[in-house]
Amino acid sequence: MPHERFNACIEACNACAVACDHCAASCLQESNVQQMADCIRLDLDCAQVCRLAAAVMSRGSQFARDVCQLCARFCEACAAECAKHAAQHCQDCAKACQRCAEACRAMA
Repeated sequence: MPHERFNACIEACNACAVACDHCAASCLQESNVQQMADCIRLDLDCAQVCRLAAAVMSRGSQFARDVCQLCARFCEACAAECAKHAAQHCQDCAKACQRCAEACRAMA
């Protein structure tokens, strides 16, 4: 099956998407939600791109490497933004994004 060679990257993308969704939802509960707007936007964008990357890898798409390069860029941007915030959900998201970026760069 073509997707088996991408398993580690698919898992990293799926884990990152979940972490980003959790972070965005948690940021919406923060008292300073307006200050979290960039974080929330990047979380949502990153989660969507991670899901796309996992999907194209699962299908063995000829564009998997291209999408993973894009995914790594989104993950790096999201990690940088989340790392600015002290909230544990942001710190956890930053770590998941870094792991995903590394996995996507290695795959691409």
